[in-house]
Amino acid sequence: MREIVHLQIGQCGNQIGAKFWEVIGDEHGIDYTGRDRGASALQLERIGVYYNEAYGRQRGSGLGRRGGGGPGPLTRCSLSAGGRYVPRAVLVDLEPGTMDSIRSSQLGTLFQPDSFVYGTSGAGNNWAKGHYTEGAELAEGVLEAVRRESEGCDCLQGFQLVHSLGGGTGAGLGTLLLARVRDEFPDRILSCFSVLPSPQVSDTVVEPYNALLSVRPLAAAADACFCLDNEALHGLCRRALRLAAPRYGDLNRLVSLTMSGVTTSLRFPGQLNADLRKLAVNMVPFPRLHFFAPAFAPLAAPGPQQRALSVAELTQQMFDGRNAMAACDPRRGRYLTVACVFRGRLSTQEVERQLLAVQSRHSERFVDWIPHNVKVAVCDVPPRGLDMAATFIGNSTAIQELFTRLLERFSAMFRRRAFVHWYTSEGMDLAEFEEAESQVRDLVSEYQQFQEARGLPEEDQGGEEAEVGAEEQEPGGAP
Repeated sequence: MREIVHLQIGQCGNQIGAKFWEVIGDEHGIDYTGRDRGASALQLERIGVYYNEAYGRQRGSGLGRRGGGGPGPLTRCSLSAGGRYVPRAVLVDLEPGTMDSIRSSQLGTLFQPDSFVYGTSGAGNNWAKGHYTEGAELAEGVLEAVRRESEGCDCLQGFQLVHSLGGGTGAGLGTLLLARVRDEFPDRILSCFSVLPSPQVSDTVVEPYNALLSVRPLAAAADACFCLDNEALHGLCRRALRLAAPRYGDLNRLVSLTMSGVTTSLRFPGQLNADLRKLAVNMVPFPRLHFFAPAFAPLAAPGPQQRALSVAELTQQMFDGRNAMAACDPRRGRYLTVACVFRGRLSTQEVERQLLAVQSRHSERFVDWIPHNVKVAVCDVPPRGLDMAATFIGNSTAIQELFTRLLERFSAMFRRRAFVHWYTSEGMDLAEFEEAESQVRDLVSEYQQFQEARGLPEEDQGGEEAEVGAEEQEPGGAP
């Protein structure tokens, strides 16, 4: 079994992560106590990707850790886990409030006590606190929990991290842990679900600083980053779900639907992207260009008027930029690669036919120098409550719009050095801000470069091949 270790960091990451475990537990027939209540053997076929089987042994001799094993009391628990499935998860925060709310919820008994790693002081929406001071003190305790989960795996394929880029813990500590896990497990795949901030849903004025400082380590250390933009989520709730004043719970439900769809081909047998590495190989043509815009279909307000959609309608909704979870318009960019995961009992021939039709109608939206850059997976297991659904993963150059907006908001404040003293007082240097800004501008330029690139004319390709052939025929050269 190719196992995944899941990390959820900060208040936003833990709230989304809790919803994720609720959704996939329902799909796999695992109840809130961790016991199998499913009706199909297919539900347990790849249960080991995200869950540990705990038969007949005592778990919970570990610790609910405060401060990562630093000074202060440790809470010890004993929990019999015989005959249970336990999430292979590490839940992290710099304050205990979110951990307490998860443990007191229905989902709380599902996790092992030593899966909770938390501090007491919080990050105060400060990236530097999460990355350099408070977060650095907690990091070793988190890595200890990650090592413990990894050592229990037969064949670890990688890590999945859920966090927000707007706060201090998810952004600061999240990117610190990303870099530390990359150093410790250099040959494993790191996949991130990152929620980007927006003025529509904002708690703090320093979100542009926290988010921009996070993009650099995400570009350097992650193998795949699914961008979940609060602005797009807010728009989807109002437009598609017809919610006049969306709450965080509504946004988290959308994110969990997307995460469930993205991980479908990891959790159930499929024809494509059976693990994280195959997903990365299919989707990432250049190392730094691994920021994806996911989408989910169908999205509709709950009610009796709902009807089953056809494959053609699902495909149309997937490629509609208004259904994307990242606030960027794909019409203003070009797709480098695309993966589509269809769920439900449907014809694979019809799926392929509809995808070919989309590529033919909108050929200008796809780069012409990566042939066959739309991949498809079909899974017979639909999401709960739907007959069929589809999840879209697009690696589009239009994603640069997210970074451009961040740069504009960052520059407006940093030009006047507004709020910078809160970061420098934690040991940061102004040069770090300038370097982060420069690297994000380079990332935007790289996306723009490949958006404007065009395939070589056939005669030029022939000429190049002839030149290569002539070089290979030089004396002493390889035949």
